Amino acid sequence: MIPKRSKILLDCYLTTFGRGVLWLFLAFLLSGCVINISLFPKEEPLREQVIEGHGKAKLLFIPITGTITEEGKDSQVALIKENLQIAERDDAIAGLILRINSPGGTVNASDLIYHEIRRFKDKKKVPAYCLIDGLGTSGAYYIAMACDRIYATPSSITGSIAVIAMKFNLEGLMSKIGVQREVVKSGDKKDFWSPFRPSTPEEREIFQRIIDELHERFLGVIRENRKELVPSQELKRLADGRVFTASQAFKERLIDGIGYMDDLIEELKRVSGLKEVRLVRYYRPGTYRPTFYSGSMMDRDDISLSLSLPHLSGFQSVRFMYLWIE
Repeated sequence: MIPKRSKILLDCYLTTFGRGVLWLFLAFLLSGCVINISLFPKEEPLREQVIEGHGKAKLLFIPITGTITEEGKDSQVALIKENLQIAERDDAIAGLILRINSPGGTVNASDLIYHEIRRFKDKKKVPAYCLIDGLGTSGAYYIAMACDRIYATPSSITGSIAVIAMKFNLEGLMSKIGVQREVVKSGDKKDFWSPFRPSTPEEREIFQRIIDELHERFLGVIRENRKELVPSQELKRLADGRVFTASQAFKERLIDGIGYMDDLIEELKRVSGLKEVRLVRYYRPGTYRPTFYSGSMMDRDDISLSLSLPHLSGFQSVRFMYLWIE
């Protein structure tokens, strides 16, 4: 227990201290100073971080994790574009390494990222390697096609070369709870992917043609980049949505090798004629990561995002997906 006299002295001290802070605050105001207190962190451009290594030459490291989408200000598409724009201006960049741990994502986002990596590689004239580390299926494998060499860690899963679009049919549930929908439309197929009614055979046929065209585009990307490794007839057999272990994918020549990140770095150094190289990444302030294994799925600069069940089901809108749904 604090003695009464000591308690009085402490109360006086705190009161005096509080008055001093108040007078200091008033002095700032009277002098014309403005104190800005932001509830949200200021947006800052990406900065470079050396993950490991030495030397002048750099290998740009880009991790792609989670479900791939083009939505949001810091979507995977936007962040990869920002990464590549910075790297284009850096003469020390000697190569690109993608580390992929993703089940895939939307058709459009996968294609946009593939396009941006191809464009960067062609313009910069540097090699691009990919490591599938955990999961690299569907749209993630589509993106990997932009790289010169594709590796996978021994326990990784890849494949799922197919397209999917889903929805819930809620008509039975709505009728049971006594809810009816009312729709005013200018065409009889305007709401043909609505979750509140089943699709007609004609509508499913229309949808299937779209799916088939997007699937053929996927096959075309693989043919373009692995035509000497995977014959067209073999590709059709492999592109039915099935997944493969790393050893199975290597046997089918869907990937070029099995290894780890260290193996990719050493091979890139060898093919580029470099003895020393720095592995670098670009990051937002406040998201520093000490190794290429660091980071969580929801880090903004790790180019990752999750899709909610409504996104996958088509409850909010139709989404064509290069995605393996486990």
